[in-house]
Amino acid sequence: MNTTDEIALRELCARVPGPNAAASAAARARLDRLTKPPGSLGALEPLIVRLAAITGQVRPELNQLAVLVAAADHGVAAERVSAYPQSSTAQMVLNFLRGGAAINALAASAAARVLVIDAGVAAELPDHPQLRRVTLGRGTRNLLREPAMTRAEAASALMAGARVVAAEAAAGLDLLALGEMGIGNSTAAACLTSAFTGVAPELTTGRGTGLDDARLLHKRTVVAGALRRARPRPSDPLGVLAELGGFEIGVLAGAAIAAAVRRIPVVLDGYITTSAALVAHALAPELRHSLIAAHRSAEPGHRVALEFLGLQPLLALDMRLGEGSGAALALPMIGAAARLMRDMATFEQAGVDDKLAR
Repeated sequence: MNTTDEIALRELCARVPGPNAAASAAARARLDRLTKPPGSLGALEPLIVRLAAITGQVRPELNQLAVLVAAADHGVAAERVSAYPQSSTAQMVLNFLRGGAAINALAASAAARVLVIDAGVAAELPDHPQLRRVTLGRGTRNLLREPAMTRAEAASALMAGARVVAAEAAAGLDLLALGEMGIGNSTAAACLTSAFTGVAPELTTGRGTGLDDARLLHKRTVVAGALRRARPRPSDPLGVLAELGGFEIGVLAGAAIAAAVRRIPVVLDGYITTSAALVAHALAPELRHSLIAAHRSAEPGHRVALEFLGLQPLLALDMRLGEGSGAALALPMIGAAARLMRDMATFEQAGVDDKLAR
């Protein structure tokens, strides 16, 4: 039987719009009239057009930026798939709240707020103005042995993320960057990526937090075993998330869907946030047009997921930190692209001669 959240999710996904063709065409036309040779801004030009297609605005205002960092624990951590203990999840969340993590410094440099969501951390966390709590449980079950969560829990995770973004959008959010924290979540990301793309675990499973060769081989065995157990069907994305995902991945997928509905650009960080995008895309295919890939991480499966979604990353720095760090680094570039359309003069406005006709 469908739960209330599952019904609400279906209705939300049906509202995701496609790209705004009129704004996209107008942006291309304006780009050709700006005081520069055609195409001279390189990769910034398709980014400018993409922003117009997402927002429906030729000259978008991107003033209120937020990095949403969803955190949760994973039962599969019991299989020793990470170089760090599960306790690190809660400890890092406290670090986020104190302002001592990489994402705090990088978000501050981009004038973006950091919003932390406790999506299922296996520890008590103190109240904090930057912390949002969603009631999903103290971590998922071990996805190698059983479904990570129930179907109802998966739907609740998605709608929890959607509700957080709805509230932020009502307060004026212009751009959403996604980040995460959760020991074991690169294993879940590998499972989801293989499930949705059909690519073998050997190509989707990486070193995560820094595994040596022996533990990497073990991690690949865990991912392959989970896929054999779950027999995921990409045509049932909610079922795939329930079998192989994580609470924070569900929250991020729901956040992306809610942002897309409101034509708010969604900036993906690394492998885990992109696996959340795979879930969201399977639920609402038009959502792909609202996504901006910040960077390509060192995780091999990240390239697989980005290519499946048809996304070209803005940066390639071999990062594998997570937290939203790569997304935060890309925010100034995205802001600069929007500002070019607002502030740069056309040939006519500047009184500059255009390119000679042949």
